[in-house]
Formats: sequence, C-alpha cells, structure tokens
Amino acid sequence: MQINQKNMDDLTLKVSIKVDKEDYAEDMNKRLKDFRHRADIRGFRKGMAPMGLIEKMYGGQALADALNSVVSQQISKYIEDNKLNIIGEPLPSEDNDNTADEGDSYTFDFDLGVAPEITVDVTSEDTIPYYTITVSAKAVNDYKENLLRQYGNMQSGEAAGEDDFVVVDFKQGETEVKDAYVALRSIADEAKSIFLGIKKDEVKDLDVNAVFPNDSDRAAMLHMKKEELKDMDPMWQMTVKDVKTFVAAKPEPETFDRIFGKDVVKDEAGFDAKVKDLLKNEYARESDYRFAADVRDYLLKKADVKLPEAFLKRWLIRVNEGKFTAEDIEKEFDAFTKDFRWQMICNHLMKAHNMEVTKEDLDKEAKALAAYQFAMYGMNDVPEDQLAGFADRLLGDDDQARRLYDKVEADKVVAYVKDAVTLEKKKTTVEKMRAQK
Repeated sequence: MQINQKNMDDLTLKVSIKVDKEDYAEDMNKRLKDFRHRADIRGFRKGMAPMGLIEKMYGGQALADALNSVVSQQISKYIEDNKLNIIGEPLPSEDNDNTADEGDSYTFDFDLGVAPEITVDVTSEDTIPYYTITVSAKAVNDYKENLLRQYGNMQSGEAAGEDDFVVVDFKQGETEVKDAYVALRSIADEAKSIFLGIKKDEVKDLDVNAVFPNDSDRAAMLHMKKEELKDMDPMWQMTVKDVKTFVAAKPEPETFDRIFGKDVVKDEAGFDAKVKDLLKNEYARESDYRFAADVRDYLLKKADVKLPEAFLKRWLIRVNEGKFTAEDIEKEFDAFTKDFRWQMICNHLMKAHNMEVTKEDLDKEAKALAAYQFAMYGMNDVPEDQLAGFADRLLGDDDQARRLYDKVEADKVVAYVKDAVTLEKKKTTVEKMRAQK
C-alpha cells in the first residue's frame, strides 16, 4: 500500500491511496466465505454452493466492500497519524478512476479541506462600542398604558368605536344566528361606516358579502360551512344586542397587586419606578444583544478566516443530498460560512483561554429557554421541577442541545471579550437602537 499527499492549495489536499491485492485479499475472501455460508441457492444445500459460483455471483460486491473497508480505515488513520485538522469529511476526488491496474491494484484519490490556523485574540487595545439605552418618559408612559390595557376588560359601551366589538343577532327568514361578535377592526374598510357609532337595539339590513369579504370569516360568523355560502342570499337583518368596548385597568392598588404581586407597588410613584426598572432590564438585554452582534462582526473582520470554499460546497451538497439542491446551498452559502467562521473563532478562544461549557451551564440555559417559552403563554411562575423536566427534554433533542451548547459557548466568548477590550460607551435611544437592527 502506498499513500501520497499533494497540496492543491493552502487549504485543500489530495491524498492518493494505492491498495494492492495483498491489502484487501484476506478481507475479500472472508466476505466471500460469509456469502457462501448464508447463500441458499437452488440445487445446493445451504452453505454448500461451490466457491466458484459464489465468486461469480458475489465477487464484485465482496471486492467493493473489502476495498471500501480498507480505504476507509487507511484514510482515517492517515489523518490521525499526520494530525491533519480537517473540515467536514474526505471526499472522493472528482477525477477518481477506481479501475484496477495490471496487478489488481486500485488507486483512490480523496480531497481534504484543511481547517485554517486561527490566532485571533483581543486586548485593551481593541475598542468596541457598547450602547446604553436611555429610558425616556414617553417609554415609561407607553409601557404603563400597555400594562393597564393588558389587565383591562370588556365592558358595555354606548356608540361603537374603531377598537370595539358589536354583539349582534343575524336573521334571514327562519334562520337566526345569536350573539355573534363582530370586531370592527376585522370589517372591510368600505363597510366600516355601517358599524361606527352604532348603538344597542339598532336594526340594520346588510350585505354580509360586502361586510365580511373573507369566506372563512363569513362562514364562521353565520355558523355555516364555506361550501354553503355560494347558495346563500347575502342580505341579512342585523340587530345590535350590545356594544363591547375594551376598558384599561385603573392605576390603583388592586391593579398593581394583580400585575406585580401583593404590595410590591402601592401607588403611582411606585408604578413609575417599577416600570422604569423593567425598562432598564429590557434595554440592558437589548444592549447586550447588540454588543454580542458587534463582537461577532469585529472578530470576523479581525480574524479574516479563510476557508476552502470550493471543497465546502461539494461537501455540503454531498451530506445534504435529497434535502437541499446545489442551488439552495449556493444561495445560503455566505450565511453558512459566516456562521462556520464564527464557530471556529469561538472554539479557538474557548481553548486558548481554558473556558469550557459545563453540564450546569447547559442546564441553566435550557431552563432559561423553558421559562421564556412558558412566559410567552402567560405562565410566569412555573414550578422548578416542571422547568427542569422541560429543560431535560430540550437537552434530550440533539439539535436543541447543539443550539444550546453553541449559545452558551458564544455567551462565554462575548463575556471574555467584554472584559478584555476597551468599551466605547455610547448613549442612544431605543428608537435608534432598533432602527439599526
């Protein structure tokens, strides 16, 4: 057996493996004997067919399997012995010719993508901006209004307004639909004037096709199936039973207890202070998120990591065969390589500064994600054991576990950079910060 290496460029190698007959013959013969042992061929007792017949029937497969086994072992051993830091997996060269030569020897060529050496680091000589968002009086007032609306309720009103609901009965001959809720915001603009200002007990005739142009909405409103609409007379009599308007909660102790818990906030001054603290925490998260994005961009530019892009495209096409086309991969390639470079930089800095991701780190991150997902459904006080169980399920999913690991690793790298560099502190408004995303 002979193995040769050729540098195609700085980041791509070609490794040629010449396999002689003595390298694969023993493996091939074992496979043929196994085929013979398992063969149940008509005219012969099981396992007793002549070897010549077995070679004729299964020789090609036995040879291919033996060669594949030998070559796979040798390319892996070569990479390990030569301490090659490769990207992805070895790919058969596009110009491979696996036909045997006169001595029953075969030559296999493989392309290898080499991971570049990364030396990037940061010191106090590196400067990265860190934005602090100012909490404005308008932001405090808007947040308070949203909270009070969130804890408000529907009450009977007088004349219907833009944001109100109208409770109506529909009637057409003997057919009646009772207590239908009509949201004025869902009505076609050209028909909205019919409802604006309408009051309880008013009766109107209306064309439901014009008022509710969406078939699904119209069918739901009239308690019908969509296919029944085409045969329906669109003119219905509507009687207003009630006008429902949404009334925000009042800024009073009872409301504060519902929002924040018993006696946490006692008056409007405390309400202002609490909301300001909530906004500061929210803005701090936005500042950290922006800083993390700036750190990523800064390190990507400073490291200027080169990749064997042609090799990477071939490898991605191969490992994603049946999932993505070459056109799909080409379209997403820039985003992929940016993420790939960032991951390599994170790995380098983690190793260079003896940082690691522990099980405790992953458990904490998984619980935080679980708490966030519960909070999206209004569940803010989930018991610890329930959070832990949900976190375990997240970590039991390989894809989720990988994403959580990458998140923790990136957070550690960003924290290291924040301590190491000089922060150029800048004040900004939330509007400017969000406009830059």
